[in-house]
Amino acid sequence: MSIKKHSRQYDLVVFGASGYTGQMVAEYIATHFSTDLKWAIAGRSADKLENVVRECKALNLDRPAPGIEICNLNDAELLALAKKTFILITTVGPYSRYGEHAFKACAETGTHYIDCTGEVVWHMQMIGKYEAAAKKSGALLLPQSGVESAPSDLVTFSLASFVKSELSAPVSDVVVDIHELHAAPSGGTLNTVFSLFEVFHRKEVAASHKPFALSPVPSSSRAPKASLLSRLTGIYKVPNLGLLTTSVAGGTDTAVVQRTWGLFEHVPTLRKHSYGSKFTYREYIKTKNFATAIAAHYSYIIGGALLIFCPPFRKLMRKLVFQPGEGPDRDAAAKDYVEFRGVATPDLPKEKCGKTAISKATYHGSMYFLTATLLCEAARTLLEDDIGLEGGVYTPACLGQKYIDRLDAAGFKFETNLIEG
Repeated sequence: MSIKKHSRQYDLVVFGASGYTGQMVAEYIATHFSTDLKWAIAGRSADKLENVVRECKALNLDRPAPGIEICNLNDAELLALAKKTFILITTVGPYSRYGEHAFKACAETGTHYIDCTGEVVWHMQMIGKYEAAAKKSGALLLPQSGVESAPSDLVTFSLASFVKSELSAPVSDVVVDIHELHAAPSGGTLNTVFSLFEVFHRKEVAASHKPFALSPVPSSSRAPKASLLSRLTGIYKVPNLGLLTTSVAGGTDTAVVQRTWGLFEHVPTLRKHSYGSKFTYREYIKTKNFATAIAAHYSYIIGGALLIFCPPFRKLMRKLVFQPGEGPDRDAAAKDYVEFRGVATPDLPKEKCGKTAISKATYHGSMYFLTATLLCEAARTLLEDDIGLEGGVYTPACLGQKYIDRLDAAGFKFETNLIEG
């Protein structure tokens, strides 16, 4: 499809293109987008950006090299950069420290915005500060569109859409799990975790993870209450998913999925996707046995407490992991694999239905290249499709089925079916 006409100098700018994830975003564009794309890479170091240009050129000799924009982390320079482009992808984190300048600039200039943060508390703060400006300018702002939290959001969308299509019914409880994961985090990801509690008070973080905290409308629905044994051990058994335990990403992803529910209830052009008034969501991670479930659960609790209350622990951990801009070896990361699974209960009397929707999303390759794929295909959807949205802060699922189809074609495979029970 052709790129939408607009008056900006660029169709797309990648801010932070010399970083570990940002470079993969630039490489994806160089190898997958049409050669008539007007694009640029941006950051603080001209030398590093020139290296990225050379690497992109080597990957695709037929593509004109991207432009280079030198841009520092301040309001004035990011405002100037945002005015030049139709879409800005930013991979500069931690977003709680460095992300607000770009978010604000795009909201105020009507520039569409995509990032890969997993910082829910920052996301909530940005909604409060800048959604009104985005609605006025027409900017579509899509935070948390990388591995956190797009896969969970899109699996949920696939399940709800399938139930609506096949059974003409809304959904009630949806459970998603990270069913299989072989990957290592980058320095940027780890630095984000370490920085979060240095920027925000623990009470602010907790408030952002309350049920439907990011939703534009309230919900009285609550997920089924866990048993005392599950709360003590972290062990959960979910039909068709198996033995599960507490997920580190669960709270982050839940906030985005619940915001999607609220947007589908609140935004007129999205109401056709409504999940239903009884919608609830839970997320876990697959575990091998009871022992590993309990170990993972308490590692999460103890590790989280140390990160919150023990600055020396954060300082020590920073020395032991990849530094910002670094990440796993490219060849090793190419062998990564992730599989998400989800189940959805139709909101129908069991005697009338007796069926469950089950979905699987799989990807072979680097998790950071998956993030690059998610960000870039979201940008391509904004560039080429009329998605019928007015300005505001949205979630990946708001881009709809065409976005999922693009991801499927790019190697992030989705499969959804109905089963008995």
